[in-house]
Amino acid sequence: MKVSEINDILKATILCGEGRLNDIISGGGSADLMEDVLSAATEGCVLLTGVVTEQVIRTAKVARVGAVVFVRGKQPPQSVIDLAKTYDLPLLRTRYSLVVASGRLYMGGLRGLDGSWYFAQLH
Repeated sequence: MKVSEINDILKATILCGEGRLNDIISGGGSADLMEDVLSAATEGCVLLTGVVTEQVIRTAKVARVGAVVFVRGKQPPQSVIDLAKTYDLPLLRTRYSLVVASGRLYMGGLRGLDGSWYFAQLH
């Protein structure tokens, strides 16, 4: 799924990273604890979170996240957006809750990071 498709499905606002809307996102995960992101994220995934701090952007960079979506309409400080720009990391904001945003993306075809979609195909 492309970043632009995530934007459409979530009726999101693009905060930065307009030049990366055609990037392919490999899967998705939701977390507010950055240690969970570091332990579960895969390269090129989308991170959905309600946390709007610079630590989210730094963690996303280390974990090689492909895009970050802030949920519940949360507006990050300008310093967060500026940091994401330095990493060329797409940031989006949606009014949907974490659960609803995750569900909409899953129903749109984006799979989670636990591999459950793969194991379901084997049975």
